[in-house]
Order: sequence, then C-alpha cells, then structure tokens
Amino acid sequence: MTEQTSSTETPRRIVVAGGGPAAHRFADAMHARGLDGWHVTVLTEEAHFPYDRVALSKALTDKDVDLTLGTASMWDHPSLELKTGERVIKINAEAKTVETAAGNTFGYDELVVATGSNAARLPIPGAEHTHVYRTLEDVWAINEAIAGLKEKLGRKVNAVTIGGGLLGLESAAGTEQLGANPIVIDGSQWLMATQLDEGAGQAMGRLIKAKGFEVHGGVFPSEVLSDDDGQVTGVLMADGRIIEADMVIVAIGVRPRDELFRAAEGEEQVFSLGPRGGVVINDYCETEVPGIWAIGEVANFGGMCLGLVAPANTMAEIVADRLHGGDATFPGFDTATKLKLSGVDVASFGDAFARTEHALEIVYADPARGVYQKIVTTDDAKTLLGGIFVGDASPYMSLRPLLGRELPAEPGAFLTAAGGGEAPETELPDDATLCSCNNVTAGSIRDAINGCGACEGNAPVQELGELKGCTRAGTQCGSCVPMLKKLLETELTKSGVEVSKALCEHIELSRQELFDAIRVLELTSFEEIMAKYGTGAGCDICKPTIANILASQNSAYVLDAGRGTLQDTNDRALANMQKDGTYSVVPRIAGGEITPKKLGVIAAVAEKYNLYTKITGGQRIDMFGARLEQLPEIWKELVDAGFESGQAYGKSLRTVKSCVGSTWCRFGVQDSVAMAIQLELRYRGLRSPHKLKMGVSGCARECAEARGKDVGVIATADGWNLYVGGNGGATPAHAQLLAKDLDDETLIKYIDRYFMYYIRTADRLQRTARWQEELDGGIKHVEDVVVKDTLGIGADLEAAMAKHVDTYIDEWADTLKDPERLRRFRSFVNAPDQKDDSITFVPDERGQMRPATAEEKAAAGQQPVLIGASIPVRSNNENEV
Repeated sequence: MTEQTSSTETPRRIVVAGGGPAAHRFADAMHARGLDGWHVTVLTEEAHFPYDRVALSKALTDKDVDLTLGTASMWDHPSLELKTGERVIKINAEAKTVETAAGNTFGYDELVVATGSNAARLPIPGAEHTHVYRTLEDVWAINEAIAGLKEKLGRKVNAVTIGGGLLGLESAAGTEQLGANPIVIDGSQWLMATQLDEGAGQAMGRLIKAKGFEVHGGVFPSEVLSDDDGQVTGVLMADGRIIEADMVIVAIGVRPRDELFRAAEGEEQVFSLGPRGGVVINDYCETEVPGIWAIGEVANFGGMCLGLVAPANTMAEIVADRLHGGDATFPGFDTATKLKLSGVDVASFGDAFARTEHALEIVYADPARGVYQKIVTTDDAKTLLGGIFVGDASPYMSLRPLLGRELPAEPGAFLTAAGGGEAPETELPDDATLCSCNNVTAGSIRDAINGCGACEGNAPVQELGELKGCTRAGTQCGSCVPMLKKLLETELTKSGVEVSKALCEHIELSRQELFDAIRVLELTSFEEIMAKYGTGAGCDICKPTIANILASQNSAYVLDAGRGTLQDTNDRALANMQKDGTYSVVPRIAGGEITPKKLGVIAAVAEKYNLYTKITGGQRIDMFGARLEQLPEIWKELVDAGFESGQAYGKSLRTVKSCVGSTWCRFGVQDSVAMAIQLELRYRGLRSPHKLKMGVSGCARECAEARGKDVGVIATADGWNLYVGGNGGATPAHAQLLAKDLDDETLIKYIDRYFMYYIRTADRLQRTARWQEELDGGIKHVEDVVVKDTLGIGADLEAAMAKHVDTYIDEWADTLKDPERLRRFRSFVNAPDQKDDSITFVPDERGQMRPATAEEKAAAGQQPVLIGASIPVRSNNENEV
C-alpha cells in the first residue's frame, strides 16, 4: 500500500498514460481527495480535453456538441497538468520513466495506465475502405462522409454497419438520424447477442426493422467491394450475396491497448496479460510491478476486459483511494446495460442468461408488440439474479438495485408488459447501488437528503439538481434519474417534508393542472379561479402565477380587470425596479438590428432624462435611473418614434440574439438577422413560466451563442438546426438538438409547439432546461411531442400560438392611451405631481451617473429611505446578462 505524502515533502509525481474517461475520473478523484503532496500529469494523444465516449452518438449527428467531461477549470490546478498530443510509447519500469511519440520523457513515482482500447478491425479484403466508431475524429469523419456522399450521389446513402452489438446499433442509429439508409450486418443469429438471449434478440430485431433498419444476421462478411477510385459499392457476404453499400462502418468490438505492457523482441515479458489481451491487475488495480496501476478497458480482472463506464470509474476511484492511504478493493465487473436505441428501450443486467445453477427464468414475450421481459431468480423464485427487457424496460430501475437480494413481491409482478400495471414499490437498502456509473449507494443519497455534512452548513438537499451535484448520481448516463427522484421524494416525505405538487397553500392543483383547468373552463379572473380551485385571498406565489397563466392564454392588458394587484413589482410598473428604487427602460430592438435614426432617439431620451445607458447581453440598450412618474413621459417619446416594450420586466420572451448573417458575413449561409427579427416579432409578449431567450446564428461558427438559449437556431447549408433547453444563469445548460435542416415554415411550427408545450406543462418559475431534464424521457419526449406529434396535440399547440400572435398588444402603447392606467405611475398617491427626492445620483468615473451610496447620501444630509417599505414588494428584478 502506498503511504500518503506530506505537503512539506517534494510532491510525488503521478503520470497517467491516456486521456479518456477513466483517466479523467482518476484525475477528478485525486482532485476531490486533495492534491497536497502530489503532482498529477495526464498524457493524452488526442488534441481534446477528456470527453465522454459513451455519448459519441451525439457527436455523430451534431459535430458541434461538447462532450468534455467535467469542467475545464479543473485543469487550472497547479498540481494537475494535462498534456495533449503526447502518446506514451514505452514504460521504463526500472528508471521509472515513460517515453512519448513526441520524443519526451516523463519521470514518475506512480504510473497509472488508462490507454483504453482500439476499435477492432476486419481482416478481410477491402477493410481499408471502412470507417470505425471509436473517437471524435472517427464520428466526425462518418458525418462528413455521409454529407459528401449525399451531395455526390443525389440520393439517400446506403450506410452499412458491420456489428449488431451496442456500438454497432448505436452507429447505425446515428446514420439513420443523418438521413442515410441504416443497414446492419451481424454474424450472430440475433442482435446484441452478448447482452440479450435469443427471445430478446429476436424482439429487438423486429423493433429495429419496424424503425426502417435493414438487418442481415447469421452470416459474416467476406469482402468490402469498391470501384477503381476506392468508392465502396457493396459488401460480399460469406453465402455469396452482395449487399449494396455506399459506405461501411465496422463496429465489431474493441481490443485492449496493452502494447505498453508487451515486451519487445528479445526482452523478458514482465507483465502478465490476459488470454484476450489486457494487463492483469489485482483487486486494488495494481499490476505485478509495484507503483504501476491499470484502470479501464486496458485492465484485465478475472480474465475479462470490459468497455463499460461503471467499472472504469470504480477502478479510478480505487487507485486514488489507495494512493491516499485507503484500502478499497475492486468488487468485479458490473455488466448492466440500459439504453434506448432509435426509440427502443433495452436493458440487461446480472445473470441475464441464467447460467447460475438451478436458476429460474420468468418470461413474458409478445412477438406482435416486440416486447420481451425476463427476470432470473434463484430456484425458489425469491432472490433476484438478473434480467432482460426489450420494448418495455420500465421495471429495470426498480430491479437493478435489488440484484442479489430478495424481491419484495413475486417475480411475475415485475413483468409490467403482461398487463399487471407498474412494478411494485421497492424500499432500497442503504448498501444497494442506485447509480452504477458512479457507484453511489441508496444510503449515500439518503445521507445527502437528510444532511450528511458534505454540503455547506450540513444542509439537507431537497432539490433533484442539487442532489445530483452533491452525490454524482445521475450525472453520467442518466438512467437512474427516475429512481433518484423517487428516492428523494420518499425521503422528504419520511422526514416530514410534504412532497406536494400543490401550487401553494391556497391552491392544491399543480401549475400544469391549474393551467389546463383555466384553459378548458375559459376562466378569466382571479376571483373566478379562486372561487373554484382556491381558498383564502391568495399569496405571493399563486397571485403572480395566476396572472401569468391568464396572460399566457390571452393577450389582454395585464394590469386591467384587477390583474394589476396580482403582478410582481416589475410587472406592475412595466419596468425593472433597481436597487435605489428607480426603474430601467428597455425598448425592443428585434434581432439587435436598429437604424441610426432610432439610435439617435434613444440617445436623445437618455440625455434628456439623465439616464445611465448600457448595451445588454441580449443586443439592446438598457436605460437606468428613471423615476416611476417619468416612465410614461419616456415611453411616450419612444413609442412615438416607433419603439415598443422590450418586456425585460416580465416572465416572457426577452430577446432573440443574432449574428450579422449571410447579408454581410462571408461565412454566413442563412440570413440570421431576418430570421431573428421574424421570431422576435412572432413571440414578443409571450408570457411563460420563466423568462425566455432565443438566438439565431448564421453558420456553425455560432457567434450568436444560440446553444446557450432556451431556443437556439443555427443555419446550415440545407436549412436550420433547432436546439432547445439551453439556459445560462447559476446552473447553465447547453441546448440539445431537436431537429435538423428545417425550412422556415417547419422551424416556426416546431418552435410554436415547443413554447406552448412548455408553457402548459412546466412548473412555476421553471426554466426550459430544468423542465426538459425532469420530463420522463427528456429530449426524446420533447421530440415525440413537438416533431412526431405522438400526443396528437400539435395542431392545438399551433392554434394557441396563432391566437397569441393575432391578439398581441404592446403594453406601453396601450398604457399611454388610457388616463386611468397612467394613474398607476405616481411616486406618491396623494401628491401626484411630487417627485421622489430620496433618489439621488452621483457621477461615475466613466462619464455617466450612478445611484448614490448610503455614505454619499449621509454626507449630503439626506435621510436613508427604505424603498417599498409601505407596500409589499415582490421583486423579480432580472436585468439582462
């Protein structure tokens, strides 16, 4: 066992050979445990930061997706160094050094080898004309090849994938999403033969074929055919058939990259290797040579090397623990698999093939529906040994943590496809592994929920996002998130925290339920709604929520008919209140485009009223320092000049950011400015559960940062790519690809549906990223509803948006027409012409004014005033960033 070093000594050097997920997890584990006394150098041959290979299919269909693991800031630590372009080619165990292909030598005290594996190649003629599926460069090359062949051939590309396992089907699904004809060749009698038995494999085949895949099983390829120019034309099979192909991808498995452990000719073999490769490790991941460790796919334990996330993560944590003086040991491989391929649910775990002596198999199969469910137990039908699910994998999450334990009900109760309803409720023991990717137990999650000391102030965790960040559960493949959410709600209920969907103490319905009830019954006033669904006079939660719902369903003036008293402070003033009690004025500048004449108007107004001016992150101009009674005067000048409210104060569309687009930019492929203006004018005034932001980029360079917006649109040569669910803020999220290469009409139709579905179903103050994250199925569910219209509500959502567009009114223009509405904008009700003298400004160092500080006011002999002390203020001040 290696002893932990002291910070007073020379730091011990750890060199990591390899820069994949296992290497990243080891570096992260060392960083989390403390690098005092250590210096870690990670040598990776690739040009990228370590990235998530499990998510390569995303990079296949979207070349711009960011798969970087963790945060880049981790590598800023002075004791943690990442060197790209450095492939280790030799270990000198005696000298304790490694050499790289670039000619550099690195000394080490501890060496961790995480070189992973290579894609297996086909030893057949023509194999040099094939692609493999292993790295970012591999999938980018496939993407470009399909695009090039599509343009060259003028038809759909026949993309053949050789291999019907996990990688092969993932690759084929990616080619289908890129618009190619997906063709799968597999030498086994059924698909995913490593994970699925014959019944499950046959069900999988039927479902895949129903999705439009062409499958050829039970025969091996013997040659890849091509013309004189090297262009692939087909695949010759062992039985003499020729399968037409324009490109071929080989995804038949991986081979451990164990060349560092193989002796050169004439040298003694020091390291033991497995019969199928990989360096042999002990139960704490060390090789036969002390101080040299191996983790991930290159490590052979118990005669096996496996390319799965969970064991690689566990190995990395074990080595970090041992180097810090711990005694962790590797428990063996967890081979559980849960995925969704082209909309088909598949799961396999434990002794799926019932190899345990006297094992009992309980099976439900429905060939017509393509559903197969199997549970494997001990011969007394009590202890769970494994299972397989195809077509309906809903019981997997309940069963997976119970592996090796007694079932809480008879096995048949978990075969949900047989018509027995949902799987029985399960109470997970503390030592049951809920998240296998990160080896997080149910007990660890309970500790976090109830206050484990890991979080600041030993505070209990009561939000799903916070729980994921605290425990790491659900942060990798995400398949355990439903169970994680369920455990959170169960524990909160046990601790006396009521888990309720009620909007507030006055309304028992959730926001979604209340929205639907108001819409169906066509209720139009707070009084009607409270009489039917509420109690009491309402509160600071239900009042603005009801006001927001009413505004979402019709475009009536938001402060009329008693709705003004329901609104937040900002909505009541139609402006954002600032720290000194003044307000900001933000006119709409659609798409960021503005004429010099209108710029002059803003300059004149700002100068006349002595307003501080700032260009916002949303490409418009914010004017600060207006008193309440000045707002109508300012807005009259702006409205007369053709401006309208930018609604920076509301839970509504804020801005549609755009780059300059194809009109001026030499890289632009579409007119992003015109599209941004069209979108902003369409969705202006749209009230929603939270603020909405959009972006439109004219090419893949993404200057408008569209993928950081709730809805992002990026131009391609063939149309527009639509991204949804991006957010900035404290917990930023990248938008996810929803649809590709859309024409203008289809793009707007999908955005209409997306916004309206979000408005109808999201919780109060829930951003699109969190809403999307918590939907059952996530982005796939959004795609089903918005693109495929599986719920059959597409036309209804479009009609609702059309109603909004047709009835839109500018709130400030409407305010200026009505003297009664203008009465709201007075600093003092009893003295309408008196201004608020407590508001004081001083010049700043950049030639503008700013609010005076308390000290500056005191020096001037002015008494401090508590703004809003006489009225309840519900401020949602959110100046754009």
